[in-house]
Amino acid sequence: MGKTFKPGYLKLLATGALENRVQEARKHLTNCNLCPHECNINRKEKLGFCRATDQVVLAGFGPHFGEEQVLVGCNGSGTVFFGYCNMRCVYCQNCEISFGGEGELITNEELANIMVMMQERYQCHNINLVTPTHFVPNILEAVLLAAQQGLTLPLVYNCGGYERRETLALLEGIIDIYMPDFKYHVSEMGQNYSQVKDYSLKVKEALKTMDSQVGGLKTDASGLAYRGLIIRHLMLPGSLKNTLEVLKYIKLELSSDCLVNLMDQYYPAHKAFKYEKLARPLSSKEYKAAYQYARELGLRLS
Repeated sequence: MGKTFKPGYLKLLATGALENRVQEARKHLTNCNLCPHECNINRKEKLGFCRATDQVVLAGFGPHFGEEQVLVGCNGSGTVFFGYCNMRCVYCQNCEISFGGEGELITNEELANIMVMMQERYQCHNINLVTPTHFVPNILEAVLLAAQQGLTLPLVYNCGGYERRETLALLEGIIDIYMPDFKYHVSEMGQNYSQVKDYSLKVKEALKTMDSQVGGLKTDASGLAYRGLIIRHLMLPGSLKNTLEVLKYIKLELSSDCLVNLMDQYYPAHKAFKYEKLARPLSSKEYKAAYQYARELGLRLS
């Protein structure tokens, strides 16, 4: 990481603003409207759409080398996998974690210690928060505690794209790298495949908000990302038109230097076999057509 890099949360820590954000976010644990479902419940007493309580479910952590190369570098991306999710994708490849909440309950102090461990013991290049939306209050408190212990790594917000602008406002100046999915341009696909009827609208709002906060992707002299926007799109079989519209939206509406990962690793998982289009792997012909279109648009591809 470049010597001049200083993560945003350290600046907020110095002014006391980070602690204020923690206090504001905590309100959602007793009146949760973190994501667009707006369940408006006390998570200490009831379960909302995501089924998470007020305590973090840790599904795993450690250096990860399967992410985008700009995050991995030599020592890996310091990933923290959270249990549960605010979507119900029928093709989810991690349904035991996303739906079943497999993992262990940990305190915010333990989460902070994990962040510091990834920096000190594993020398990871960043802290990569995977499916973090429903645990934003816990994460912010953990970041506060970790920063007080010397954490200096950039934070990656690795999410499904179904975000609420008000929650992203809590994260402004704290998250250095946003890495959302952009699954569907077509609204009906969000309802049919992920049980979120307004995904297309919410993801576009979220992408613009993220872009306004961090802009296009910035890398240091060694090619490691330290700030900016990375957008992932998992191509689905039989849905080339959706993919082309996603790519066109990125080109027309977002910073020209955001990084786009057009992913071809789809395979039928979970309940995908019940859906005719999703019951087969993605064809190389479909992927090549989309990749060529992305090249023609001039997108920055990973």
